[in-house]
Amino acid sequence: MSKRHPVIAVTGSSGAGTTTTGQIFSRIFASEGLRAAMVSGDSFHRYTREQMARLAAKGQFGERNHFALAANHIDKLEALLYDYGHTGNGQFRQYVHDEDRALVAAGYKPGTFTPWGPLPADTDLLFYEGLHGGVVGDTYNIAQYVDLLIGVVPIVNLEWIQKIHRDTNKRGYSQEAVVETIINRMDDYVHDIVPQFAQTHINFQRVPLVDTSNPFVVRDVPTEDESMVVIRFRDASEVDFPYLLQMIGNSSVSRHDTLVIPGTKLGLAMDLILRPMVMRLMAQKPFA
Repeated sequence: MSKRHPVIAVTGSSGAGTTTTGQIFSRIFASEGLRAAMVSGDSFHRYTREQMARLAAKGQFGERNHFALAANHIDKLEALLYDYGHTGNGQFRQYVHDEDRALVAAGYKPGTFTPWGPLPADTDLLFYEGLHGGVVGDTYNIAQYVDLLIGVVPIVNLEWIQKIHRDTNKRGYSQEAVVETIINRMDDYVHDIVPQFAQTHINFQRVPLVDTSNPFVVRDVPTEDESMVVIRFRDASEVDFPYLLQMIGNSSVSRHDTLVIPGTKLGLAMDLILRPMVMRLMAQKPFA
């Protein structure tokens, strides 16, 4: 970790809500006048969309799926975070999504990558959002380079409902194909994704208040007002619980390190909790 070049990471499964959390961080950065190097975990996938499809057709599944460490350039992610912490720079690239109009207009095909290149110069911090921001194992230790690590982890049935809804409505996949993907990823979800949430500084877990017992038949994602959010802090001594309880209506403390809030208050809670943490990181930066 580096006071001069801090790193913030949001980690979570596909469909968990990391992108939404990233948008909240982006608003915090913009309102505080901070220039962040924005890095997506998708850009560290090892294979393009077509390569994964060809491997899957052969029964090889590209070293299983994107959840698996072997299907990603984890070494390059670790090198980027190490380099940024020491120098404020590093090598990254972008994965081209269907909705990335600027990249598509520039001639890049959806499902491919831009070339590797340097991060923008003179940034205040690096922000990562993706699958592997807190990986720790025998070969890699990504978490050691992250100054503020956030986990976004709805209860698993809700996570699957959100993924099915997103991939069928926004990405054009059939429900059967999305369910098959969930099943194929299960072993890697358990071994490569879940352990990261023991490394996080804060976990945000959305819990629905409606029946999600069979996530593969539920059509609609439970709304914010049909949910609660459980927020667990690694170090409760740094949290002003009375202030948060005062500012966030209908919130409560369920354990010494856990705050429970209405789902409709998630954006407010993230701002109240995360903005001061971001600014403390900035305040620790040396002037020269």
